[in-house]
Amino acid sequence: MLRDAARSFLAEASPVSSLRRNRDRGIPYDTELWSQMAQLGWTGVLLPEEAGGSDMGHRAAGILAEEMGEVLAASPFLSTAVIAATALRQAGSDRLSQIAEGAVTYALAIDEKAKFSPRASALQAVRQGNSYRLSGRKCFVADGSSAKRLLVLARTSGRAGEAEGLTLFDIDAARAGVTPQRSNTVDSRDHATLIFEDVEATGADILGDIDNGMAAIHTALNAGQASMAAELLGLTSGAFSMTAGYLRERKQFGRTIGSFQALQHRAAHLWAQIEITASAVANAGRVLDESPDEADLAVSVAKAHATQTAQLAVREGVQMHGGIGMTDEFDMGFYMKRARVGAEWLGDYGYHAARVAAARGI
Repeated sequence: MLRDAARSFLAEASPVSSLRRNRDRGIPYDTELWSQMAQLGWTGVLLPEEAGGSDMGHRAAGILAEEMGEVLAASPFLSTAVIAATALRQAGSDRLSQIAEGAVTYALAIDEKAKFSPRASALQAVRQGNSYRLSGRKCFVADGSSAKRLLVLARTSGRAGEAEGLTLFDIDAARAGVTPQRSNTVDSRDHATLIFEDVEATGADILGDIDNGMAAIHTALNAGQASMAAELLGLTSGAFSMTAGYLRERKQFGRTIGSFQALQHRAAHLWAQIEITASAVANAGRVLDESPDEADLAVSVAKAHATQTAQLAVREGVQMHGGIGMTDEFDMGFYMKRARVGAEWLGDYGYHAARVAAARGI
């Protein structure tokens, strides 16, 4: 029922043409669409009822992300309703109801280099009396120029590369010293580099324990990675649907090209990979709901599979559409670009393959 309702709503409220319109207007996402998502209860899918949520769990959040991926709906859902909601709920924050209402959006400021590596965080949080001063930079911050609040992983002790010594801060994006620099990414979404110059943060801004920020953000990162995998699965389904439709319609030599055995084999291979990925994504959501402390393996399997399958789907989509697949006027290019960004955010294939290997003792 949730999937059917989400699919029906998004088909009308946010078709792929909406992404094109947002790109041409230079806006990261439609705020009216976000308000409608909040009214439907999507922003509270991972929040308890006392905070205004529905507490439907990570499998439900994945279904919503998957349906958004199929139509390339742009919104701060993953950053806010999944990652921030999970982290703030674990910390017992009093801002949960604001997320459920759609009144506040979050961005996760964690990356500092080209590749995802939370432990490599070097942004300094220097203690001064009863407060901290944050200085440094974060890059590839999804929803970084539009979010009202920021989850910032900063180093309160130790050296870059160490898991200990990191602390998670929840600060106002408009706080003095925070400067967002919008990045021009290929998927036409809101990504930014954030510059922190002597930004004041107090003890009230800390989520979890000082020097133990990885524990405070661990489950939230898993939740975000699982939902990103679900979005990539939806993206894959959308691209495959377009390609299959074209194979049934395009004619060459008096026959539809879908009747050519070589293309049938390629389409069948992609379909099989989609089915495997769908199982991995569903399992990641279930494990997060049932045993969140043991979800690393399931989440990384899902993200790695989803990344590979999405890349295969968009490559095949572009190639099978021929010349029109390379044009901006045709929507397949939007799927290809989003797949590329989604493959990198929250860990690429190599990162998650290494985590799978470590979990299996390889």
